Amino acid sequence: MLSKKTKYGIKALTFLARQKDNSPVQIAEIAKSETISIKFLESILLLLRHSGFLGAKKGKGGGYYLIKDPKDINMAHLYRILEGPIALLPCASHNFYEPCVDCSDEATCAVRKLMIEVRDNTLKILESNTLADIAF
Repeated sequence: MLSKKTKYGIKALTFLARQKDNSPVQIAEIAKSETISIKFLESILLLLRHSGFLGAKKGKGGGYYLIKDPKDINMAHLYRILEGPIALLPCASHNFYEPCVDCSDEATCAVRKLMIEVRDNTLKILESNTLADIAF
């Protein structure tokens, strides 16, 4: 299941992508528009800023703004920043692989085979979409 952090992060970036002039937007405006707690949104936007998606301007007229073009923000990359591994099991992960303690033979494990298929299809969808694709 998608975490609220990831859902809200995508919603906030989509909101910013839809701004006509890419001018800074205050957290309160994003929070109100997308029905997100300001405190929770602050931590999400800070993470996205440190990850290179957002810039911030302090003071009057300040707020957050995209520093990347929405067409250059790949959803798989964004998902990994906000959510972590795409695979639902560590034994099916490319980047965070770990064997399952309770599995005697990965090669014949039906659950692993299914989760690899889920991972591959999810990855295909996420990699083929950008913020521009979902925002407009």
